[in-house]
Amino acid sequence: MQLNTGDRLEMKKPHPCGGNVFTLLRVGMDFKIRCETCGREVMAPRKKIEKNIRRVIGDNHV
Repeated sequence: MQLNTGDRLEMKKPHPCGGNVFTLLRVGMDFKIRCETCGREVMAPRKKIEKNIRRVIGDNHV
């Protein structure tokens, strides 16, 4: 899956705050994403994030 920093991702499972749209901040072995609802940043393994992506909404390059 080709993802770039700044991509907006809609996830299958919502964040505890209720939002399910995240901005991709860092790409590598781990992904760093920011919840667009509350601003919390989360780092997780690439495989886990890619599995939980519903769709890529668009590009907002940071």
